[in-house]
Amino acid sequence: MYNINKDLADIFYKMAAIYDFKGETFRARAYERAAHIIEDLPEDIRHYIEEGKLQNIKGIGSGIASKIEEYVKTGKISKYEELKKEIPEDFIELIDFPGIGAKSLKRISEELGITTKDELIEALKDGRVAKLKGFGEKKVENMLKALKMYEIANKRMLLWHALELANHIVDQLKQLKEVNKIEVAGSIRRRKATIGDIDILVSAKDEDRNKIMDYFANLPEVKEVLVKGDKKTSVIIKTNSGRERQVDLRIFRDDEWGAALQYFTGSKQHNVKVRNLAKEKGLKLNEYGVFKVDTNEKIAGKTEEEVYNAIGLPYIVPELREDRGEVEAALEGKLPKLVELSDIKGDMHVHSNWSDGFNSLDEIANFVKNKYNYEYIVITDHSKSQRVAHGLDEERLIKEIEEIRKLNQMLGFDFIKIGSEVDILLDGSLDFSDDVLSKLDFVVASVHSHFNRDNTDRILKAMENPYVNVIGHPTGRLIGIREGYPVDLEAVIKKAKETGTALEINAQPLRMDLDDIWIRRAVDEGVMLTISTDSHNLGSFEYMKQGVWLARRGWATKENILNTRSWEDVKKFVNEKRKKLGGVLVNS
Repeated sequence: MYNINKDLADIFYKMAAIYDFKGETFRARAYERAAHIIEDLPEDIRHYIEEGKLQNIKGIGSGIASKIEEYVKTGKISKYEELKKEIPEDFIELIDFPGIGAKSLKRISEELGITTKDELIEALKDGRVAKLKGFGEKKVENMLKALKMYEIANKRMLLWHALELANHIVDQLKQLKEVNKIEVAGSIRRRKATIGDIDILVSAKDEDRNKIMDYFANLPEVKEVLVKGDKKTSVIIKTNSGRERQVDLRIFRDDEWGAALQYFTGSKQHNVKVRNLAKEKGLKLNEYGVFKVDTNEKIAGKTEEEVYNAIGLPYIVPELREDRGEVEAALEGKLPKLVELSDIKGDMHVHSNWSDGFNSLDEIANFVKNKYNYEYIVITDHSKSQRVAHGLDEERLIKEIEEIRKLNQMLGFDFIKIGSEVDILLDGSLDFSDDVLSKLDFVVASVHSHFNRDNTDRILKAMENPYVNVIGHPTGRLIGIREGYPVDLEAVIKKAKETGTALEINAQPLRMDLDDIWIRRAVDEGVMLTISTDSHNLGSFEYMKQGVWLARRGWATKENILNTRSWEDVKKFVNEKRKKLGGVLVNS
């Protein structure tokens, strides 16, 4: 069953944006919070309705609950349909986009009579907006940059959302007995952070092709059929939230399956390298198989392993197929044994309702213990500078530590580790004193402000603190929304190695930070990494698998990832830095 949470959350985000535009801030924040909660629920919202537990979800009041039930019954929310008529349609998704904002859009709309995105861009470029009081060239420049990011975000999907949509289509096609094998290919299979079109491959008998293509072209989500044939059909899928995406379905015979999967997984650069290798051996490789050039005899094609072996290579996992040295490593027998999801022993960046998380400490502990095979989790609620996130001051932090200790006594062992996501301040100092930090088991240090300046100096200084164990989301990017702040990652990696500080792979779909290129650089330099979900609710713990995919794209092995280790070994890592830089050793 297709999970409707993302589509419903999209509508609530849009309702929040419209209320922002109207100046009704309280309602805007309520819908924004509800959207965030729904987006990351561990199960489809319909499950909570069936179980009569909808209003038990924290942050979902009776008014919002009734709108959720209306959406589930009708596929629409009447209040949203009304609200849409009150502002220009093009502005709905632009309102809350960083760098634009509700107040700015409202003034531009009212004072210049602008009602479309194209008119907005024209007015920004021709100087009309810059002449408005309170605007100016710098603000106009930032708005144009934001609109460019918006266009990029609209053209591509985040990996997590693309997988949800692709898997939903695959699940429907699997219902046909004529489908022998089915797989999502392309950049989704390689686990790229963002996705353009969705590619799906099927193996079937020739006589079953038309039935499969007819079924695919008539799926309820299909808005338009672009191309329809017995080998390839391309459609435009429209989700409930109004987003449109192209999905291509290709059908192959069973004996072509491996060659087709290898070819359509890509990347293009990887395939060129592999085809050239085949040519050197007197072979031809395409989507139908591996053939001898002189006789056209087919020698492989049924499985990917068979295809790679036929040209003298071991199997290369999809995440590595980017022509970044994987073919050369394969030829030399030096492909790394990449980290697996099953290697992960704990999550080291978790927020509770003590700061801006949605769940209590005991809810988090019980949920994770029951669902994941973890040995520990680290609670890292925000420090005091993050007022908007209800950051903890020293007094509240001590109280949280006391509650964690009581919970661990009830659990019978120290499952919950005591940490903090402490702000790196503008001068590179930290939001808590060393005396406070020394009482923690693990410290994530992150930049949360001044994104327009080069923040290298802040991060380098923070890593010199003996109690900072990992730099959180090191570039601060939000994919398709905000570019990362300027930072010299070469210098950061060098300092991380020098000080014994880890760098975080933040698995949140919008962050995916570090990216795979810099993960590979950190791996090459021997810098330790953590894979963390930055969870703010129970559904976010599933993002760990995405963090692992990203780590694999960066050639990371189990040995490169700190949270594949037991807590005793994590503690050794923490104490090595404390000892090296003159800190107090942790004993718990």
